Amino acid sequence: MNWLSSIAKHLYLRIWLAVVVGVAVLMLVVGWAWSLSVEHVARSGSQNTHELQVRNAQGELIAAAPGQLQRGLGVTFEVTLPDGQKLNLLLPKRPPAVAQGTGPSMGLGPNGLNRGMPNNPRDVSPWWARPPYGFVWMLLLVGLAVAIGVYPIVRKLTRRLESLQQGVQRWGEGDLTVRMSEHGQDEVADLSKRFNAAAERIQNLMHSQQTLLTSQKSLLANASHELRSPLTRIRMGLEFMGASTNDAAKQEIARNIAELDQLIDEILLASRLDAQEADLGTVEAVDLMGLCAEECARVGAVFDVQAGVQTLQTQGVVKLMRRLIRNLLENAGRYGAIHGPEDVHVMGSVTGTEVVLTVCDRGPGVPVAFRDKIFEPFFRLPGASERAGSVGLGLALVKSIAARHQGQVTCEERPGGGACFVLRLPKV
Repeated sequence: MNWLSSIAKHLYLRIWLAVVVGVAVLMLVVGWAWSLSVEHVARSGSQNTHELQVRNAQGELIAAAPGQLQRGLGVTFEVTLPDGQKLNLLLPKRPPAVAQGTGPSMGLGPNGLNRGMPNNPRDVSPWWARPPYGFVWMLLLVGLAVAIGVYPIVRKLTRRLESLQQGVQRWGEGDLTVRMSEHGQDEVADLSKRFNAAAERIQNLMHSQQTLLTSQKSLLANASHELRSPLTRIRMGLEFMGASTNDAAKQEIARNIAELDQLIDEILLASRLDAQEADLGTVEAVDLMGLCAEECARVGAVFDVQAGVQTLQTQGVVKLMRRLIRNLLENAGRYGAIHGPEDVHVMGSVTGTEVVLTVCDRGPGVPVAFRDKIFEPFFRLPGASERAGSVGLGLALVKSIAARHQGQVTCEERPGGGACFVLRLPKV
């Protein structure tokens, strides 16, 4: 039920109910003990003080008998006269309120008998004032007063805990500037102080790490940019070398220079993608169908489109989308084109809100344990580190470009052998 779940979630309600229940139980125990005490005193007093004496007309004592209290009836007397006759007399319990002029009167006539005991008069007091209701009402009023008085006190104590809970939740969601009020000297104040100290240390540590990462990225980008100048000079030097130079050596040097140039280019692009504030180009409607057709024709891959689909459009930067598709095709051609470029198959489709590109190959596939790791920078599958043209950044760039366009890319198994890379981007 809702009220049970509310009690379970709020500490101040549980504390308040515990105080109220404790006070109620205490009042009931005290009331029960008080009732027993009053009854015991009344019974003892009746046994010690109630005695009936029967005298004759001359005032001489004829007989005497002690009274016995009977609960709910009154006091009874058993009198034995000199002639052996026994009389049983009842002194009824006096009512709490008696109408004026009808009070009880008891006396003894000349024959020593009760002269007259009027019938019990009707109690005209309200029902809530009659025993035992008066005592019950007193308990209820005391309990209500305690409940009303204790609630604001308990609420004030637990409001600080709620504030601490909300602050920790905000801090856990990423707001490292949250700090708690340190008012007071109790356990809650001490907990707030410790939380503030820990949050301050973590914020400083995060700031230091962020500064270090920014410096590293800046250094990497600058170093990559500076490396292009000597590579350009080496390439020009090879072109000016005479015909006597070994053609095989020139080709090997040219291949290594091309790999270095590709690595530098991908490092620069990766550093710019990591910097969220970097301007990577104009965002516009991109025709993925045209880009896929061009890139597949360049490498000889097969391109198909889902039946009935006329366009594959998404919002993005054209040069980044082209780079993404080219990296996927190059990766598939490098590792999965066993019998030729026609082993690489690209399929374009559209769902309700997404444009889906699937690039499949006929290679050895990717083990399940590595299907997430292959998108990490410079990670290559075991045994693939020496393959020509692979620098280990292609798929990492694919993932970064997809993330910058609110998309995602995953690696799956292709039926019949091979791997499929599934790219999902928002549809225009």
